[in-house]
Amino acid sequence: MSGQDRKQAIDAWKKRDVDAGIFAVRCRVTGAAWIGGWPDVDRVRNRIWFTLGQGSHPNRALQAAWRAHGADAFTCEVLERLEPCDGNWARDAQLKERAAFWRAQIDGAPL
Repeated sequence: MSGQDRKQAIDAWKKRDVDAGIFAVRCRVTGAAWIGGWPDVDRVRNRIWFTLGQGSHPNRALQAAWRAHGADAFTCEVLERLEPCDGNWARDAQLKERAAFWRAQIDGAPL
């Protein structure tokens, strides 16, 4: 890949459409759920699975469940996609509000 091609690929990646949203990580064995919001909900699973696999996820309860039951016992699903809004502050406030709503609906722990 030439330098120009690389630059174009990077620019295209930066300009891609991303969907902010709310997601749930569930343990099929225990039925436990962890609910969170993320600015790029389609890619959050990779981030979480990587940190869990490395044993470095900050949520201790989720990390303990991962160690006890293994990766195959977990699923990640998108619960809600948010409409695009102006500015990161508004998006972050909306993510926080909707994540709290879904935690109450599902009786899930914060992530």
